[in-house]
Amino acid sequence: MNTAIDTRSTPDAADAADAALAPGAVVLDEFVEARGPWSAVVAAGDVLTIVDLEGNQAVDCLLYAVADTAVRYSAAATIAAQQSIVLTTGSVLRADTGAPMMTVVADEVGVHDTIGGACSQESNTLRYGQHTREQHACVENFLIEGSRWGLGKRDLVSNINWFMNVPVDPDGALGIVDGLSAPGKRVALKAEVDTLVLVSNCPQINNPCNGFNPTPVRMIVTRPEAAK
Repeated sequence: MNTAIDTRSTPDAADAADAALAPGAVVLDEFVEARGPWSAVVAAGDVLTIVDLEGNQAVDCLLYAVADTAVRYSAAATIAAQQSIVLTTGSVLRADTGAPMMTVVADEVGVHDTIGGACSQESNTLRYGQHTREQHACVENFLIEGSRWGLGKRDLVSNINWFMNVPVDPDGALGIVDGLSAPGKRVALKAEVDTLVLVSNCPQINNPCNGFNPTPVRMIVTRPEAAK
């Protein structure tokens, strides 16, 4: 059983179809609890809609090719190809080989982060003090969920932060500030290859990336070719 599924409510297929940004048959609909990990394989051609249920929730994300998990999302290749550090509609998420893995096909927020990284117990301690050392963090979520797929610490790379706002000042300084999302805002990703999507529904409470209050999100996969 995937412990990241929020069992407070049972997903409804009709409701999921309405909530998805891409029409089609609903092949997966799961709620991810606040602070929790999640993963699923999104088949080539299918579309994953991520729903920010309560708004201002950062969703850390890693991508791996199912055929060969050594092929994985590369922030450097993605940024270089699109000449932008933010993701929005039309952004192609590329592997370290340069090959497309997923494409952002719809986006209701307009800015998603590629450079802020994932929080860890070590970085929390460095930034916010020793009292945060035992706080759960995204790296731990990635390691917990990745282990289900045979992935370990050496497989973790720079990640995407959906819904997270990390502006860069003219002097090159960057900060983590209040998000631009709102309750119910969505982003949709079409898989170009069979893709393992690994998520940490960020547990951070020491900076504004989650509004200091982590909340659940919803993951819906639709199969457009099945739409009638």
